[in-house]
Amino acid sequence: MRRHNLVKKMIAMTAAVAMSFSLLACGGGEKETKAPETKAETAGETDAKSEAGNTEETQGQETEDAGNVEKKNLKVAIVKQMDHASLDEIANAVGAELDKLAADHGITIEYEIYSGQGDQSVLKQIGDQAIADEVDMIIPVATLAAQVMTVCAEDTKTPVVYAAISDPEAAEVTGIDYVTGTSDALNTEFILDMMLAQNPDVKKVGLLYSLSEANSTTPIAEAKAYLESKNIEYAEATANTNDEVIAAASVLVSEEVDAIFTPTDNVIMSAELAIADTLIEAGVPHYTGADSFVRNGAFITCGVNYTELGSKTADLAYQAVTEGMEGMEDFYKMDGGIITVNTETAEGLKIDYSVFADMGELVEVQTTED
Repeated sequence: MRRHNLVKKMIAMTAAVAMSFSLLACGGGEKETKAPETKAETAGETDAKSEAGNTEETQGQETEDAGNVEKKNLKVAIVKQMDHASLDEIANAVGAELDKLAADHGITIEYEIYSGQGDQSVLKQIGDQAIADEVDMIIPVATLAAQVMTVCAEDTKTPVVYAAISDPEAAEVTGIDYVTGTSDALNTEFILDMMLAQNPDVKKVGLLYSLSEANSTTPIAEAKAYLESKNIEYAEATANTNDEVIAAASVLVSEEVDAIFTPTDNVIMSAELAIADTLIEAGVPHYTGADSFVRNGAFITCGVNYTELGSKTADLAYQAVTEGMEGMEDFYKMDGGIITVNTETAEGLKIDYSVFADMGELVEVQTTED
C-alpha cells in the first residue's frame, strides 16, 4: 500500500478549481527554453540512400537519432507551493541549474515555474495539466506541492523530484519508486542552543507555527521535548492565514515570552514581514528555520543554503530522467550549519550577536521586502 494514500484521499475530496492553467504560471520567475525544431528524414530520402547501398548505415543512424530525441529535448514543470522568499530562491536556483545542465550536455530543457498559491486545489490543477502535457519530470518545491504532485504522477510514474521537505517520512513521500528529493531537515536543538547562548535566563518560549504544515510537526515536538528537559515553560500559538499569524504573534507577546521559535513553516514565513516590527518593538527575538524569515525581519536562523539545495535538486531530477531512478535514495539530506542574522533586527532588539560567531558560519543580512 502506498504511503501517500492519506494525501490521495485528501486531494480527492477537494473541489476542482475553475481557472485556466495558463494563468497559473509565475510571472517574474518564469523561464522557458524553446526546443529547436527537427526535420525528420522522409521515406523517399531513405529509399534513395537504400538504393545507393547505404540502407544498413542509414537505419542504424535513424535508430540512434530516435533514441536520442527524448534525452535531447526535456520538458519540466517546477511547482512552488506558494510565493515567498525561500521557495522563490529554490525555484530560481532549480531553473538556473537546469540551464547549466542543458548547456553542459548540449541538450534543450524547456521549463516553467508555477505557483500553487498555497491552495491544494490549484496545485492539483497544475499537476494534472503537467501530466497531460507529458512533462518528463516534475520538481515540486515544499511539502504540500510534493504530496500533490506525487498523487498526480501515480499512474504515469513521471519522476517527481521535490525540494525542501523537512520531514519526508512524516509527509509520506518515501518508499515510492518514482519519487525522491532533497530535505532541509532542521537541527531544532541547535537553534534552541543558540537561543540559550544569547540569553541563558530564558524562562518562557513561544512556539509559533501552522497546524497545516507537515514541516512543523517534528521540529515542534522536538522543541517541546528540549524545553521540558531544560525546565523552560513554553506557550503555543498556531495560525493558518496571514491575519491569524499576526494575531498569534500578538498573543505570544501578551504572554510575555522571552523568545519565539518557528521551524521551516511556509505559512508563518509568508507573514513574517507583517509581524517582524511587532516582535522587535516588544523586544522578542524570533528564532526561525530558514534564512528567508531573517531576510524578512526575523532575528536569526541556522539552516541550509537554499540556492545550493535548488541546484542539488535539479541535478537529481536530471539524473532521474536520464538514468532512471533505480538505486536512488528516498531523499537526500542537505548539510546545514549556516547561521544567518538580521543586523537591523539585532540592533532594534539591542542584542549583541557576536556570541554566535563561534557556533558556525555567520552570515549578516538586512531586511528585504521579498
